Amino acid sequence: MLIPLRHENMEGRRWPVISIAIIAINILAFLGTHWQIEAQNPQRSEVRAHILLLAAMHPELSMNAEAQEFVTRFQKESPAVWRRVTSQNREVVDAWDAKMHLIEDPVELQRQMDSLEQQFAELEHNSILQRYAFIPAHPQPISYITANFLHGGWLHIIGNMWFLWLAGAILEDTWGRVIYPIFYFVSGAMALQFYAWASPGSIIPTLGASGAVAALMGAFLVRYPKTKIEMLWLFGFGFRSYRFHARAYWLLPLWLSMEIFSGAIFGSSSGVAHWAHVGGFVFGAVGAVGLSYSGLEHVANQAIEAKVAWTADPAIVQAAEKMDQGKLDEAIAILQTHTASTSASIDAWTLLSQFYWRKNDIPKYHEAIIKLCQMHLKAQNVDAAWQDFGEYLNSGGERMPASTWLELCRAAEGQQNFERAVEEYDRLARSHPNERQSLLALMAAGRLSQTKLNRPAEALRFYKAAADSPVPHVDWEMNIQGGILEAQKALSATETPTARV
Repeated sequence: MLIPLRHENMEGRRWPVISIAIIAINILAFLGTHWQIEAQNPQRSEVRAHILLLAAMHPELSMNAEAQEFVTRFQKESPAVWRRVTSQNREVVDAWDAKMHLIEDPVELQRQMDSLEQQFAELEHNSILQRYAFIPAHPQPISYITANFLHGGWLHIIGNMWFLWLAGAILEDTWGRVIYPIFYFVSGAMALQFYAWASPGSIIPTLGASGAVAALMGAFLVRYPKTKIEMLWLFGFGFRSYRFHARAYWLLPLWLSMEIFSGAIFGSSSGVAHWAHVGGFVFGAVGAVGLSYSGLEHVANQAIEAKVAWTADPAIVQAAEKMDQGKLDEAIAILQTHTASTSASIDAWTLLSQFYWRKNDIPKYHEAIIKLCQMHLKAQNVDAAWQDFGEYLNSGGERMPASTWLELCRAAEGQQNFERAVEEYDRLARSHPNERQSLLALMAAGRLSQTKLNRPAEALRFYKAAADSPVPHVDWEMNIQGGILEAQKALSATETPTARV
């Protein structure tokens, strides 16, 4: 099982109040309807099944228009099941079915059908699914909206709301609080309509926000294709876990391909509206491209900046104005003065790093990125710190300060990203062999290799490197030697015994 945990663009300029409101409405709608739907479904399913059984056994019985339409559509949608129902050799389904097999009086049989029709009409009128879920064969206009707020179970709503939060919050920050909700509701309606085109005769109620959420995923792919998404892979009977990062540009198309495959193979028989997901995703991607080229996204961004600009530091505003005037050196000078004070903010250092990059002053850019990384670590924004580190490496940086690098490694370890932690501990030790942090890094890499990754040979290498370190380590000698012994024992246990002949 693959579960997305977060992505590197989780922070926005404002609180995503629209996304929070949509999630809250979904949860309230679920809590208000879930148990009622569960109570209605058994009786509704039983009455529908009895109508089909009686109509199959006695096609001469008259039915009203609603019941006749239901039976006719079932015959068209499920011909194989209908053939089994009409077979004379089929098994008895329940006690009512057994009773019907014993009745031969046409008047009594018609009375039974009339009774079922009355129950059918009452249940359909009172059914939440019939009134508010989306039914492709005869959709109600209101269902294009209401179906997006109904869910079939806890896993259904939790999954949809989590994906909505991951993709929606950043899109709300991009498009603003007017375009974003319009896009969401239109996307949900279009996803349902796409499903209706794919299954025009279906009378199965469709519910859930997944079509609209899929549209947000499509838009996310267009707007942030290179964003790294942290994934959790659960596997094995003991639910062992492994974390890794994947770019949106291959992860999301892979998901779309799986939905297309599932829709083509299983259709609606799987109980999942795969074509609603596909339609929503495609509409979302196309819509995002349209918003970008229409200029509406730019207008929304300017409006957001105007609303949040009042919170910006005067020095940052002044530097930005100088930048707009093409006075890059003056803008840098203003920010250099500002960042020298204790009140310097992350925003100031971010802007300064961008100015250095534009000026192609790579050493100064690296200094700014290192400072940003340190500030993000202090603020416990680990994802942003790792993004800073990635930009540092991509721009040619090789020797992050040992103390900062060590904090990053420990942050990766705290996120249970043990592979990355060991890799960075190793690089830190090799880059700063004469600093105390390298010794701590080697010991940590040995510990993780031994206890978390089950790699005793690698653990032994790290512990031996720590023992040979030029950094004084009398106070750590017992720990190092203990690690060496544990790794050697583990290696001995894994050796395959052989017999001499």
